[in-house]
Amino acid sequence: MRNNNHCYTNNELPGFLYIHVPFCLRKCLYCDFTSYPYNGRDARRYLAGLRGEIGLRTGGRRAGRVLATIFIGGGTPTCLSSGAIMEIISIIKEHFILSPDVEFTIEANPGTVDRDKLNLLRRAGVNRLSLGAQACSGKTLRTLGRIHTHEQTIEAVRRAREAGFDNINLDLIFGVPGQTPREWRDCLEQIAALRPDHVAAYGLQLEEGTPLKAMIDGGQLVPCDEDMELEMYRDAVKILTGAGLYRYEISNFARPGRECRHNLVYWHNCEYLGVGPAAHSYIKRERSANEQNLDKYMEKLAAGKLPVAWSEPVTPENEIFETVFLGLRLAAGLNMEHFRRRFGCSLEDVYPGVAERLVEKGMLEQAGKRLRLTRRGLELANQVMAEFVPPTNS
Repeated sequence: MRNNNHCYTNNELPGFLYIHVPFCLRKCLYCDFTSYPYNGRDARRYLAGLRGEIGLRTGGRRAGRVLATIFIGGGTPTCLSSGAIMEIISIIKEHFILSPDVEFTIEANPGTVDRDKLNLLRRAGVNRLSLGAQACSGKTLRTLGRIHTHEQTIEAVRRAREAGFDNINLDLIFGVPGQTPREWRDCLEQIAALRPDHVAAYGLQLEEGTPLKAMIDGGQLVPCDEDMELEMYRDAVKILTGAGLYRYEISNFARPGRECRHNLVYWHNCEYLGVGPAAHSYIKRERSANEQNLDKYMEKLAAGKLPVAWSEPVTPENEIFETVFLGLRLAAGLNMEHFRRRFGCSLEDVYPGVAERLVEKGMLEQAGKRLRLTRRGLELANQVMAEFVPPTNS
């Protein structure tokens, strides 16, 4: 996977593992991911369930299952005790072989990692830390419902470096109600000064059912307008690239060689295994999702069943669309030769005239064997992607 030229390893299961830890100290106001308030009893049940699910997925056998990437996400995985995190890592190593150059990521809130926990993680083989910084000003952090300060982000980065982490990502959000372009630029400069190896900078998504969306609908907050959000995106590109982080995906910036290999699995539309409550998997052209509710998750495992809530086959049409949609998010673009080998046809065969029309509009450009978004196309990506949506059957 290092050269991103293939999706699959020689495993019965995919070589890319995601583990969902569904606990937080407090849920953020914008978050619609599955998470519950942390408590020790549920954490112990979760660990037992995780061991049971991975045992079912692997048949209890370890041989031949090599992992190229591991991503422990949430929730806030580091709200677990150090002992609980070590148990998760132990379960992984009992059932899988880790590639010598495995990328092993854990997500963390800056307020949930101390020197001892970071040292323990690094010694256990975790080699990539993803910190949810999100913002620098106290006002914007409070609007988002974050429970840490920017000073804690600075301290977490410093301690992670001392622990030996040489691959650190910082997540940022722009377009937050009340956030100004000047504040955002100041934050980008402060983040760049920390010399992260990777930055993910996303525009705020207002999800139904979240407290932040309710506050905006109720008139308590005013949403960021589209022109201001576009200005903030352009500032992110300018400042982060100026700091030596090149944009390799619409919202992701990295130093050369520090691209997130696990996320590239998703963007190349490869297969992966997800375990834990609410985790999604894509295996053998079938997508599935686990039960979100911890009780239901545990009930199915107790009955000797995989804790799957739903699954659906991925049709050839949808696989093609997803491959185009995700591939065009990458700065390198969609590799047309890989597309032909994967599907046995050309993009023109599937979408006659679409790419040519978008090239004429200045939204796409051909670069060797790749089709990629232009600068204008990057800023209007949703309009470009809509041109490739497969027709629905009436």
